[in-house]
Amino acid sequence: MTIGEVMALLAPDYPDVTISKIRFLEEQGLVEPRRTAAGYRKFSSSDVDRLRYVLTAQRDHYLPLRVIRENLQAMDRGLQAPEHPGAAPRVPDAPGSPAAQRFDGSAAQLRLTRTELVRESGVDAELLDALEGFGVLAPVPGGPWYDGEALEVLRAAAALAAHGIEARHLRVFRTAADREVALAEQVAAPLRRQRAGDSAVRAEEVAREIAAACLRLHTALVAGALARATS
Repeated sequence: MTIGEVMALLAPDYPDVTISKIRFLEEQGLVEPRRTAAGYRKFSSSDVDRLRYVLTAQRDHYLPLRVIRENLQAMDRGLQAPEHPGAAPRVPDAPGSPAAQRFDGSAAQLRLTRTELVRESGVDAELLDALEGFGVLAPVPGGPWYDGEALEVLRAAAALAAHGIEARHLRVFRTAADREVALAEQVAAPLRRQRAGDSAVRAEEVAREIAAACLRLHTALVAGALARATS
C-alpha cells in the first residue's frame, strides 16, 4: 500500500493521523516500510497493524515512544502483543501437543533475555547457571538470547529439582536428545541434497515426524517401565 492508502485505512479510527505523522514514526524506527526502486514507500498489512498499535498506545494510554519502541522490539523477538497497548508483551504459551507440530520450530524463533527467561520460568537464576554449567541448556548460537524451548527446559528442570533431581542428573537427557536429532538428520540429510523444489520442505517434515516418533517412543518406554515398577 502507498502512504495515501494507509492514511485512508487509518483515518476512520485515528482522525488526527497525518502523512507527516506516519513519516515521523518511520523516522523513529517504529515502522519500516519497504522502498521501491524509485524510492516510494510501500506498506504491508503488518506495517499497518504496527501503526495501529503505536497510534492506539499513544492515544489511549499515553505511552512514550521509548516504551512503545521497547514493546515493538519485544514483539519482533516473538513475544505476543500486549492484551492492551498499555500492558507489556507476553511470552506465548508453550505448545503442549506431542504430535509433529510440536517440532515446527515456532518456539525456537522466540528470543528472550536472561532476565525474561528467569522471570517467566519463576525459578532462581542459580538453576539456570547450573543447567548451563552441565551443558543442558544454552543461549541460541551467536547471541545472548534464549528461545522458547529454553524456557520449557528451565521449567521442567525446576519441577524435577523439587523432587531432589539436580541439574547434573539432567545431562543424560541432553545427550539422548542430541542422539535423536542426529538420527533425524541422518535420514533428512539426503533429502536436503536433492534438487527437487520441495526437497527442503520434505526434509523438514521428515525430521519433525522422526522427532515426534522419538517422543512417543520415549513416553511409551518410560510409562511402561514405571507401570511395571509400581505394579
